Amino acid sequence: MNDFLKVKDLNFLVVGVANKKSVAYEVGRVLTESGARVLYSVLSEDHRKNAAKFLPGSPIFVCNVEKQEEIARLYDEVKAQCPVLHGLVHSIAFANYSQGMKPFHETPKPDFLQAFDISCYSLINLANQFKDLLHRQASVVTISIMTTSSAAENYGYMAPIKAALNSSLVFLAKSFSRFSEIRFNAVGAGPLKTSAAAGIPGFVESYLFAELRTLRKRNLSTREVANTAAFLLSEASSGINGQVVIVDAGSTLNGFDNEIIRRSTRIEQAKG
Repeated sequence: MNDFLKVKDLNFLVVGVANKKSVAYEVGRVLTESGARVLYSVLSEDHRKNAAKFLPGSPIFVCNVEKQEEIARLYDEVKAQCPVLHGLVHSIAFANYSQGMKPFHETPKPDFLQAFDISCYSLINLANQFKDLLHRQASVVTISIMTTSSAAENYGYMAPIKAALNSSLVFLAKSFSRFSEIRFNAVGAGPLKTSAAAGIPGFVESYLFAELRTLRKRNLSTREVANTAAFLLSEASSGINGQVVIVDAGSTLNGFDNEIIRRSTRIEQAKG
Protein backbone atom coordinates (compact mmCIF):
# COMPACT_ATOMS: atom_id res chain seq x y z
CA MET A 1 0.00 0.00 0.00
CA ASN A 2 1.31 3.46 -0.90
CA ASP A 3 1.98 5.53 2.22
CA PHE A 4 0.82 8.91 0.93
CA LEU A 5 1.39 10.90 4.13
CA LYS A 6 4.74 9.28 4.98
CA VAL A 7 4.53 10.21 8.66
CA LYS A 8 5.38 6.77 10.04
CA ASP A 9 7.79 7.03 12.99
CA LEU A 10 7.79 10.84 12.86
CA ASN A 11 7.13 12.93 15.98
CA PHE A 12 4.29 15.42 16.32
CA LEU A 13 3.14 17.64 19.17
CA VAL A 14 -0.59 18.36 19.28
CA VAL A 15 -1.54 21.30 21.49
CA GLY A 16 -5.13 21.90 22.56
CA VAL A 17 -6.82 18.58 23.27
CA ALA A 18 -9.82 19.06 25.54
CA ASN A 19 -11.91 15.94 24.92
CA LYS A 20 -12.80 13.40 22.23
CA LYS A 21 -14.77 16.01 20.31
CA SER A 22 -11.71 18.22 19.89
CA VAL A 23 -10.21 18.78 16.48
CA ALA A 24 -6.84 18.23 18.14
CA TYR A 25 -7.91 14.77 19.29
CA GLU A 26 -9.02 13.80 15.79
CA VAL A 27 -5.80 15.11 14.22
CA GLY A 28 -3.86 12.97 16.68
CA ARG A 29 -5.92 9.93 15.72
CA VAL A 30 -5.22 10.39 12.01
CA LEU A 31 -1.49 10.74 12.67
CA THR A 32 -1.41 7.75 15.02
CA GLU A 33 -3.29 5.58 12.53
CA SER A 34 -0.65 6.54 9.97
CA GLY A 35 2.14 5.31 12.22
CA ALA A 36 3.32 8.61 13.73
CA ARG A 37 4.27 9.18 17.35
CA VAL A 38 2.00 11.83 18.84
CA LEU A 39 2.60 13.84 21.99
CA TYR A 40 -0.19 15.95 23.45
CA SER A 41 -0.50 19.13 25.48
CA VAL A 42 -3.60 20.02 27.51
CA LEU A 43 -4.65 23.03 29.56
CA SER A 44 -4.57 21.69 33.11
CA GLU A 45 -3.88 18.72 35.33
CA ASP A 46 -7.60 17.91 35.36
CA HIS A 47 -7.56 17.86 31.56
CA ARG A 48 -4.56 15.53 31.64
CA LYS A 49 -6.33 13.09 33.92
CA ASN A 50 -9.33 13.09 31.61
CA ALA A 51 -7.23 12.82 28.44
CA ALA A 52 -5.36 9.83 29.84
CA LYS A 53 -8.65 7.92 29.68
CA PHE A 54 -9.00 8.31 25.90
CA LEU A 55 -5.30 8.64 25.01
CA PRO A 56 -3.89 5.64 26.91
CA GLY A 57 -0.14 5.30 26.60
CA SER A 58 0.36 8.69 24.93
CA PRO A 59 2.67 11.31 26.45
CA ILE A 60 0.41 14.11 27.77
CA PHE A 61 1.82 17.37 29.09
CA VAL A 62 0.18 20.32 30.81
CA CYS A 63 0.55 23.84 29.46
CA ASN A 64 -1.51 26.98 29.94
CA VAL A 65 -0.31 29.09 27.00
CA GLU A 66 -1.08 32.30 28.91
CA LYS A 67 1.91 31.53 31.12
CA GLN A 68 5.38 31.87 29.62
CA GLU A 69 6.95 29.63 32.23
CA GLU A 70 4.58 26.80 31.30
CA ILE A 71 5.47 27.10 27.60
CA ALA A 72 9.15 26.91 28.55
CA ARG A 73 8.46 23.88 30.74
CA LEU A 74 6.52 22.22 27.92
CA TYR A 75 9.55 22.63 25.67
CA ASP A 76 11.83 21.01 28.23
CA GLU A 77 9.45 18.12 28.86
CA VAL A 78 8.92 17.40 25.16
CA LYS A 79 12.65 17.66 24.42
CA ALA A 80 13.34 15.14 27.19
CA GLN A 81 11.13 12.62 25.39
CA CYS A 82 12.02 13.21 21.74
CA PRO A 83 15.07 14.78 20.07
CA VAL A 84 13.17 16.33 17.18
CA LEU A 85 9.62 17.32 16.23
CA HIS A 86 8.47 16.92 12.65
CA GLY A 87 5.27 18.85 13.19
CA LEU A 88 3.32 21.00 15.61
CA VAL A 89 -0.47 21.33 15.74
CA HIS A 90 -1.92 24.49 17.28
CA SER A 91 -5.60 23.90 18.04
CA ILE A 92 -6.35 26.50 20.70
CA ALA A 93 -9.07 29.12 20.85
CA PHE A 94 -10.84 30.86 23.69
CA ALA A 95 -13.35 33.68 24.04
CA ASN A 96 -15.07 34.85 27.19
CA TYR A 97 -18.79 34.92 26.46
CA SER A 98 -19.76 34.83 30.14
CA GLN A 99 -21.43 38.24 29.89
CA GLY A 100 -23.38 37.20 26.81
CA MET A 101 -22.89 38.45 23.27
CA LYS A 102 -22.35 42.19 22.99
CA PRO A 103 -22.29 44.36 19.86
CA PHE A 104 -18.76 44.27 18.47
CA HIS A 105 -18.06 47.91 19.33
CA GLU A 106 -18.77 47.12 22.99
CA THR A 107 -16.18 44.33 23.18
CA PRO A 108 -14.46 44.53 26.60
CA LYS A 109 -10.75 45.18 26.19
CA PRO A 110 -9.65 42.53 28.75
CA ASP A 111 -11.74 39.86 26.97
CA PHE A 112 -10.35 40.80 23.56
CA LEU A 113 -6.74 40.80 24.73
CA GLN A 114 -7.09 37.50 26.57
CA ALA A 115 -8.69 35.86 23.53
CA PHE A 116 -5.92 37.27 21.33
CA ASP A 117 -3.22 35.97 23.67
CA ILE A 118 -4.67 32.46 23.81
CA SER A 119 -6.01 32.10 20.27
CA CYS A 120 -3.37 33.94 18.21
CA TYR A 121 -0.22 34.98 20.06
CA SER A 122 0.18 31.48 21.49
CA LEU A 123 1.01 30.21 17.99
CA ILE A 124 3.83 32.76 17.66
CA ASN A 125 5.04 32.01 21.18
CA LEU A 126 5.02 28.24 20.72
CA ALA A 127 6.75 28.46 17.35
CA ASN A 128 9.51 30.61 18.83
CA GLN A 129 9.92 28.37 21.85
CA PHE A 130 10.12 25.17 19.79
CA LYS A 131 12.14 26.49 16.84
CA ASP A 132 15.29 24.60 17.87
CA LEU A 133 13.40 21.34 18.36
CA LEU A 134 11.52 21.47 15.07
CA HIS A 135 13.05 19.60 12.14
CA ARG A 136 14.43 21.85 9.42
CA GLN A 137 11.53 20.79 7.17
CA ALA A 138 8.86 20.55 9.84
CA SER A 139 5.27 21.68 9.40
CA VAL A 140 3.21 23.81 11.78
CA VAL A 141 -0.56 23.75 11.38
CA THR A 142 -3.20 25.79 13.18
CA ILE A 143 -6.98 25.46 13.13
CA SER A 144 -8.76 28.56 11.87
CA ILE A 145 -12.21 29.33 10.40
CA MET A 146 -13.62 29.26 6.88
CA THR A 147 -13.93 33.05 6.53
CA THR A 148 -12.90 36.13 8.48
CA SER A 149 -14.52 38.58 6.06
CA SER A 150 -18.13 37.80 6.97
CA ALA A 151 -19.57 39.40 10.09
CA ALA A 152 -20.99 36.40 11.94
CA GLU A 153 -22.54 38.30 14.83
CA ASN A 154 -22.58 35.45 17.30
CA TYR A 155 -18.87 34.76 16.72
CA GLY A 156 -18.11 38.34 17.70
CA TYR A 157 -14.56 39.45 18.25
CA MET A 158 -13.11 36.00 17.56
CA ALA A 159 -13.28 36.54 13.79
CA PRO A 160 -10.83 39.50 13.86
CA ILE A 161 -8.57 37.42 16.10
CA LYS A 162 -8.68 34.52 13.64
CA ALA A 163 -7.86 37.01 10.90
CA ALA A 164 -4.78 37.97 12.90
CA LEU A 165 -3.95 34.28 13.31
CA ASN A 166 -4.15 33.80 9.54
CA SER A 167 -1.94 36.81 8.92
CA SER A 168 0.57 35.57 11.48
CA LEU A 169 1.13 32.46 9.36
CA VAL A 170 2.57 34.60 6.59
CA PHE A 171 4.98 36.40 8.88
CA LEU A 172 6.02 33.21 10.67
CA ALA A 173 6.66 31.49 7.35
CA LYS A 174 8.79 34.43 6.23
CA SER A 175 10.81 34.81 9.43
CA PHE A 176 11.45 31.06 9.78
CA SER A 177 12.62 30.91 6.16
CA ARG A 178 15.78 32.73 7.27
CA PHE A 179 17.08 29.56 8.90
CA SER A 180 14.82 26.66 7.85
CA GLU A 181 12.17 25.31 5.49
CA ILE A 182 9.57 25.05 8.24
CA ARG A 183 6.07 25.67 6.88
CA PHE A 184 3.11 27.38 8.54
CA ASN A 185 -0.43 26.73 7.33
CA ALA A 186 -3.99 26.70 8.65
CA VAL A 187 -7.14 24.71 8.09
CA GLY A 188 -10.02 27.15 7.64
CA ALA A 189 -12.82 24.98 8.96
CA GLY A 190 -16.55 25.41 8.71
CA PRO A 191 -18.73 24.99 11.83
CA LEU A 192 -18.03 21.81 13.78
CA LYS A 193 -19.76 20.01 16.65
CA THR A 194 -17.10 20.58 19.28
CA SER A 195 -17.41 21.41 22.95
CA ALA A 196 -15.80 24.80 22.32
CA ALA A 197 -18.33 25.63 19.62
CA ALA A 198 -21.18 24.72 21.95
CA GLY A 199 -20.21 27.70 24.10
CA ILE A 200 -20.83 30.19 21.27
CA PRO A 201 -24.19 31.93 21.70
CA GLY A 202 -26.64 30.86 18.99
CA PHE A 203 -24.28 28.21 17.65
CA VAL A 204 -26.98 25.65 16.86
CA GLU A 205 -28.81 28.05 14.52
CA SER A 206 -25.54 28.99 12.81
CA TYR A 207 -24.59 25.33 12.45
CA LEU A 208 -27.90 24.47 10.81
CA PHE A 209 -27.66 27.50 8.51
CA ALA A 210 -24.13 26.52 7.47
CA GLU A 211 -25.41 23.05 6.64
CA LEU A 212 -28.03 24.51 4.32
CA ARG A 213 -25.27 26.41 2.53
CA THR A 214 -23.04 23.37 1.95
CA LEU A 215 -23.26 22.01 -1.57
CA ARG A 216 -23.88 18.50 -0.28
CA LYS A 217 -26.39 19.66 2.38
CA ARG A 218 -24.35 17.96 5.07
CA ASN A 219 -22.02 19.70 7.48
CA LEU A 220 -18.39 18.89 8.06
CA SER A 221 -17.16 16.13 10.28
CA THR A 222 -14.21 16.75 12.57
CA ARG A 223 -12.45 13.91 10.76
CA GLU A 224 -12.55 15.82 7.48
CA VAL A 225 -10.81 18.77 9.09
CA ALA A 226 -8.29 16.45 10.75
CA ASN A 227 -7.51 14.75 7.44
CA THR A 228 -6.64 18.11 5.91
CA ALA A 229 -4.48 19.02 8.90
CA ALA A 230 -2.63 15.72 8.63
CA PHE A 231 -2.02 16.37 4.92
CA LEU A 232 -0.59 19.80 5.72
CA LEU A 233 1.66 18.22 8.35
CA SER A 234 3.03 15.71 5.86
CA GLU A 235 5.65 16.05 3.15
CA ALA A 236 2.84 15.53 0.61
CA SER A 237 2.05 19.23 1.12
CA SER A 238 5.66 20.41 0.95
CA GLY A 239 4.83 23.10 -1.62
CA ILE A 240 2.20 24.79 0.56
CA ASN A 241 3.31 27.54 2.94
CA GLY A 242 1.63 30.52 4.57
CA GLN A 243 -1.82 29.45 3.40
CA VAL A 244 -5.30 28.92 4.82
CA VAL A 245 -6.85 25.83 3.26
CA ILE A 246 -10.64 26.20 3.37
CA VAL A 247 -12.55 23.08 4.39
CA ASP A 248 -16.24 23.94 4.44
CA ALA A 249 -18.00 21.58 1.99
CA GLY A 250 -18.54 24.52 -0.33
CA SER A 251 -20.44 26.65 2.17
CA THR A 252 -18.65 29.93 1.47
CA LEU A 253 -19.43 29.81 -2.25
CA ASN A 254 -23.09 28.93 -1.90
CA GLY A 255 -24.64 32.00 -0.29
CA PHE A 256 -27.23 32.41 -3.06
CA ASP A 257 -28.54 28.86 -2.95
CA ASN A 258 -32.07 28.79 -4.39
CA GLU A 259 -33.53 26.87 -1.47
CA ILE A 260 -32.06 29.31 1.08
CA ILE A 261 -33.44 32.25 -0.91
CA ARG A 262 -36.89 30.68 -1.12
CA ARG A 263 -36.96 29.96 2.61
CA SER A 264 -35.79 33.47 3.50
CA THR A 265 -38.28 35.23 1.25
CA ARG A 266 -41.14 33.05 2.50
CA ILE A 267 -40.30 34.04 6.06
CA GLU A 268 -40.17 37.73 5.16
CA GLN A 269 -43.46 37.48 3.25
CA ALA A 270 -45.07 35.78 6.25
CA LYS A 271 -43.87 38.62 8.47
CA GLY A 272 -45.35 41.15 6.08
